[in-house]
Amino acid sequence: MPELVLVTGATGFIAGHCIAELIGHGYAVRGTVRSLGTAKTDHLRRLGGSLEFVEARLDDDAGWAEAVAGCTVVLHVASPFPPATPADEDELIRPAVDGTLRVLRAAAATGTVRRVVLTSSVAAVTSGNTSDPTHPLTEADWSRPEAAAPYAKSKTLAERAAWRFAEEDGRIDLVSINPGMVLGPLQRPEVSTSLEAVQRLLSGGMPAVPMLGFTPVDVRDLAVAHRLALESPKAPGNRYICAGPHTWLLDMARTLAADLGPSGHRVPTRRLPYWMFWLAARFDPTLRLALPFVGRQDHLSSTKAADELGWTMRPIAETVVDTGRSLVEHGLARGRR
Repeated sequence: MPELVLVTGATGFIAGHCIAELIGHGYAVRGTVRSLGTAKTDHLRRLGGSLEFVEARLDDDAGWAEAVAGCTVVLHVASPFPPATPADEDELIRPAVDGTLRVLRAAAATGTVRRVVLTSSVAAVTSGNTSDPTHPLTEADWSRPEAAAPYAKSKTLAERAAWRFAEEDGRIDLVSINPGMVLGPLQRPEVSTSLEAVQRLLSGGMPAVPMLGFTPVDVRDLAVAHRLALESPKAPGNRYICAGPHTWLLDMARTLAADLGPSGHRVPTRRLPYWMFWLAARFDPTLRLALPFVGRQDHLSSTKAADELGWTMRPIAETVVDTGRSLVEHGLARGRR
């Protein structure tokens, strides 16, 4: 009988690819959704394999005991990731922290769950820290909540709470995966927050490109990292950064232009002056969220994931191209000549 893995937030971008990866390797999967009546699971049902869904919400205790029953591993992927900064940061922080602890308590109470793999973020590593190519940030680094924007603060406090719970409770092994900017092909026609920058490049939403930089990772490679984290005997008690080298959005735009330009897609390849980005951010909450990061470079090391998990990632250019092509195929990139 295949091992049963619970994946929280099953309809999400990362979770969907984790489910596909698990089913492809013979696992039985149970996914949590906010409502069993949603059509957002149709693409997952088409994967075949042993897959079922249960209702459970991060803000409610109901359903979690049933969700974890019989499972041996939990991938806790679900977490709020809004496109704009909320008026009250607790709108992000409380669901992230309380939801994580709710899942961990339910998992620990089963007596059958041996490991929880938590999807955290490099946002729990970088805020308040500086780095350069010769001194990249590692899993030993933690974001300082007082220096973090609400999303980064929510990820930092949620992961800290998870590690504290695992140490004090002692009934489950915990692993955290800390991805950078998650790109890659979509499984259904809905743009996650992490894909919005690329989608804007392809939809005429940017006349030029702001000097924003990211440490991208392909969602397919990230799904592999989650599977390796549940399988590896070295993983318990460890954080793993899964992120590529710092990459400017302008370089991503030029990659997209080279690939999709010949088919008629107009992609901006000029740099946007800071003052123009600042002015636009006054009227666009998503841009306002990104404004403090203009010109910032983060350098992170994924060596630990490579050495201990045997994890590898594909070239960033390939990921960017596949992201762009997928957005086009799903009708989510409308900027054409």
